[in-house]
Amino acid sequence: MKHTVRIAGVIVGHSELEHTVPEDGRAWGTFRPGLGYELVQPVFRIFARAVPHDGGATDAKLLEEYYESREKLQLELQSARGARIPTSAIHIVDYSVEDGSMPLRLEVLISDPAYWNRRAGVR
Repeated sequence: MKHTVRIAGVIVGHSELEHTVPEDGRAWGTFRPGLGYELVQPVFRIFARAVPHDGGATDAKLLEEYYESREKLQLELQSARGARIPTSAIHIVDYSVEDGSMPLRLEVLISDPAYWNRRAGVR
């Protein structure tokens, strides 16, 4: 099921969110950037610098900057039908500079029980 991330109506990208842990409200999957990704990529690159892909030391100050910057983006997750899906966090894993072969990944915390029921086919 295709999910779309938007900022102020602009498409940031898409993911099928092919992996889930419903009891934790977590979903993630390969992220395909849209034209609007360039608007938000600098924020997600802060995370990549704060939490190195190679397992190096986490930079707490940069990580705090990332969380503050991400919150200001006010990203939205939408279903394939265009309905807004309530989330408590939307994160794009982007280590493209460090490892160009590593695909981008969308990670979300979905706080809507109705979403999980629909996804499980519960009516």
